[in-house]
Amino acid sequence: MAHKNIHLVIIDPQNDFCDLPDSHCPLLLDKPGDRQRPALPVPGAHRDMQRIAALIRQGGDGLRHISVTLDSHQRIDIAHPGFWETGDGAPVAAFTAIDVDDVRSGRYRPRDPAALARVTAYLDALQANGRYRHMVWPPHCEIGSWGHNVHDAVRRAYNAWEDAGARTVSHVLKGRNPWTEHYSAIQAEVPDSADETTQTNSAFVAALRRADRVLLCGEAGSHCVKATTEHLLDHFPGGERRKLVLLTDCISPVSGFAAPYAAFIDTMRELGVSTATSDEVLPELLANAQ
Repeated sequence: MAHKNIHLVIIDPQNDFCDLPDSHCPLLLDKPGDRQRPALPVPGAHRDMQRIAALIRQGGDGLRHISVTLDSHQRIDIAHPGFWETGDGAPVAAFTAIDVDDVRSGRYRPRDPAALARVTAYLDALQANGRYRHMVWPPHCEIGSWGHNVHDAVRRAYNAWEDAGARTVSHVLKGRNPWTEHYSAIQAEVPDSADETTQTNSAFVAALRRADRVLLCGEAGSHCVKATTEHLLDHFPGGERRKLVLLTDCISPVSGFAAPYAAFIDTMRELGVSTATSDEVLPELLANAQ
């Protein structure tokens, strides 16, 4: 039984975010020879997942809790192309950034005309937050899809941890509300007053604050890991921030966002958050299992 309360948080370890080799991509039944491919693969994520799985296999007896967050989207979502069209009715491509002025000018608009006022208010609020520019991503982590599933190596590792100790991994779903982006596992970028799933996840925050150490890893470092860690700082007083540990060899940024990710790591260190590799924390886990 682990003595210290060390809590491993694996952020969005899902197929759609992993740069998986063919051996991990199932064949499509309706297209012989073709394979299911991740929708939004993060370079380096497959190796990150292998290192996370190895850490659980080797040091799992030193972990008191494991939480896994799951990006969980509807098909039509404000961050997916199917929600949008151009001013002349053409499709909007993935990786298109949309500002509130783009909507007010008619450059882009929601496909449902009735959604215009709500979308404009959302983009106004997002811009006021100053955290992220609204991005249209490829449809990803659709609820019920292969892409929503956890990377096989990670799932097998934490299943073995569950079976060995008759304990349960906590799964934290985020992103089900199609009207707001939900990078962070703590709250949506623009919380919806009518939907408590978009508001601060107080139970999750409380569980993490009870821990002696919180090991943070997963994908992507430039977005969901970043947003989750930043929101956690709102709930961890300065002296408690040293309990948060970013496992830097188990996190990778979205392609094209390496610089913001590096700046995030530097800022977190300045604010008191710890960083380490999985190899560096393994001895602590092994000692905690004694």
